[in-house]
Amino acid sequence: MILALVEHDGGAPEETSLEGLAMARELAAAEGQPLEAVAVGDEADALGDELGEHGVEAVHCVAHDRLERYAPDAWAESVIQLASEREAETITAPGTDRGREVLARVGASLDAPMATNCLAVDVADDGAYELRRNRWGGSLIEHARLEGEHKLLTAAEHEFPIEPAASPTEPSVSTFEPDLEDDLFAVQVDRVETGDEEGIPLGEARVVVGGGRGVGSAEDYDQLEDLAELLGGTVGASRAAVNEGWRPHDDQVGQTGAKISPDIYIACGISGAVQHMVGCKGADTLLAINTDPEAAIVQKADWAVIGDLHEVVPELNEALRDAA
Repeated sequence: MILALVEHDGGAPEETSLEGLAMARELAAAEGQPLEAVAVGDEADALGDELGEHGVEAVHCVAHDRLERYAPDAWAESVIQLASEREAETITAPGTDRGREVLARVGASLDAPMATNCLAVDVADDGAYELRRNRWGGSLIEHARLEGEHKLLTAAEHEFPIEPAASPTEPSVSTFEPDLEDDLFAVQVDRVETGDEEGIPLGEARVVVGGGRGVGSAEDYDQLEDLAELLGGTVGASRAAVNEGWRPHDDQVGQTGAKISPDIYIACGISGAVQHMVGCKGADTLLAINTDPEAAIVQKADWAVIGDLHEVVPELNEALRDAA
């Protein structure tokens, strides 16, 4: 049996978890195994209908009076106990910080191999997994083999399509009560503090307008803000722009920033360093505006405008206003 960890927000599965389920569903079909899901927290029992659309046959809702706050060791132990009870040989998780953290602890406890950032998984004749996965921030694609009594995998973010299963299910929904010792709660989330964010978060935006060193100053981002607003999107930035102090780190797109998957990413004055491309490679369409036709981002773009963004973007804004 394949057991997939699902993260959710009030009973609604996160997109990254649905991506992880797409990978797990492919594995389940290849091995002829059932696919089951485990979720922690209040309202997890509301996941049944939606996860059924993605081929899950059973949903296990972890219930414990001390799991109202995230505790990685307690989450991991809950997954281990459920996997033992359900005789799960493969455990998957979304490619999020939390998914990787929990699964790493599961692997340490079970002495089991773990592969992160998987792009594709094939089942060999001997039952081992043949993997392709991102390494070095996406600059290297590794071909590897994973074998063991238990196999642990996380899906690379924005690489597996979120699509319903060809044959939806009507999953059973049950409560699982793990036996958790006090020391498993030594590390846990105490509180979550958020700033007064305005606009659409980078990770959710369908349109992102990014600016790099070529923007020139913090004040020149106004024209990018206008473009994003006209298109119903939000503004991002390269690491160079953040280092200059023109934008906050929350706006950074890249290996050490946000990973985005918009319908379109409009990159203005960005060179296209590998670290930046790691963050925006999930975009369906990449439009580059740059004065250098040889810039790395121009070479990778679906469309490119070779010109000064300070001339192109205002003209584009005006055209959009006229068309509105």
